Amino acid sequence: MIGLAQLSVFVPTFFFVSLTPGLCMTLAMVLGMTQGVKRTLWMMAGELLGVGLVAVAAGAGVATLMLRYPEAFALFKWLGGAYLAYLGVQLWRSRGRMAIPSGELEVPRVSRRQLFAQGLVTAVANPKGWAFFVALLPPFLDAGRPLGPQLAVLVAMILAIEFACLLLYASGGRGARRLLGERGKVRLLNRLAGVLMIGVGAWLALG
Repeated sequence: MIGLAQLSVFVPTFFFVSLTPGLCMTLAMVLGMTQGVKRTLWMMAGELLGVGLVAVAAGAGVATLMLRYPEAFALFKWLGGAYLAYLGVQLWRSRGRMAIPSGELEVPRVSRRQLFAQGLVTAVANPKGWAFFVALLPPFLDAGRPLGPQLAVLVAMILAIEFACLLLYASGGRGARRLLGERGKVRLLNRLAGVLMIGVGAWLALG
């Protein structure tokens, strides 16, 4: 269905796009710091669902519908960005369920549903994600062949690449947590995670 020559271009292209620091990767790193890699998997599940929906929409041409309702999309972005920024402020102040208690390294518990929703909203409301898929995915689709099987294969590969990159970023966040935690700099870790989270929120709202 898809030739090797086409895949030899597709795989490195989307791997580079996924690996580039962005909203979802930064969020994975922050949660890797504050929740650990295992619990961050719930955010990844939501993010991958969102990426899959955006990729299918872009490949099927549904993305043009987003242009008809820019106000609704903007509101969705602002609400999602404001919520993430609020979490960032809480982290900066070492408050809230995501903040690491002073002098402790026990992972604070955040509900799986909340983590899943964070990933889903961040992926779907990310305008750069839509732009990448609208620009990059259609050229790899052959109009002379059935669209469904092609999309299924390409989206599955995109999700595998995205998941690998999310794991890398979450593992990096866990490494920073261990490094700073062992040195007794939990407050600094909270502030670093808070700044990154506020940045993700602002990026999402204003991007």
